[in-house]
Amino acid sequence: MRLTRSLLNLTRMKTKKIKNVYDAALPASVVTASKLLTDGKVIGIPTDTIYGLACSANNREAIKKLYDIKGRNEEKPVAICVSDFSELKRYGNANHLCDELLEKLLPGPVTIVLNKSEHLTNPYLNPGTVKIGIRIPDFNFIRDVCREFSQPIALTSANKSSERSSLNIEEFNHLWNSLGGVFNGGSLSNSEENRKGSTVIDLSVPNEYRVIRQGIGYEDTIKSIEEYGFREVL
Repeated sequence: MRLTRSLLNLTRMKTKKIKNVYDAALPASVVTASKLLTDGKVIGIPTDTIYGLACSANNREAIKKLYDIKGRNEEKPVAICVSDFSELKRYGNANHLCDELLEKLLPGPVTIVLNKSEHLTNPYLNPGTVKIGIRIPDFNFIRDVCREFSQPIALTSANKSSERSSLNIEEFNHLWNSLGGVFNGGSLSNSEENRKGSTVIDLSVPNEYRVIRQGIGYEDTIKSIEEYGFREVL
């Protein structure tokens, strides 16, 4: 009897621990993630590089919560994630970038930094800069969530500041209790190289680029943008 009760208590503990973990492979998880974002929650979500923490970019309280969970200085920028090029152009000023170049870079492990558009209305989103990093990951689940949510999603790596980035959900399980949901996309890579995250490149000025973070897509990114006549500014 005691053994049975002990096993029952252990089962309850495990269930409580993973009650907000969802299988990203299930179609219903897209709707669940979108609802959580609508409700102002921060969620853990897989991308094409590492796991991220995500929330509604135009929700003031959600952004503050994201920074609090991350343990991050509010003046340090976060990126946003969108589903396609039309959304990228809606939230970032990209008129000087041709479609052919964008199609070479995205979707993929690249964050393009542009000047914010008037459609990013949250004063708590990167308050110290007029720029915004924009991602279109090469990962169906997060892009489907972006389409379902139909608003920009703030995105940063799923770890406390100064911790290493996460390739599976167990690596950030100490954050689960602070999140509205965790969406399990399995192990994203067996390579430590993936922990570098996306290549972050500033293309806010016509014909110029500045590397902010090399990331895992660095060489291909630089090759592509230099083919289109961009020169590096240090």
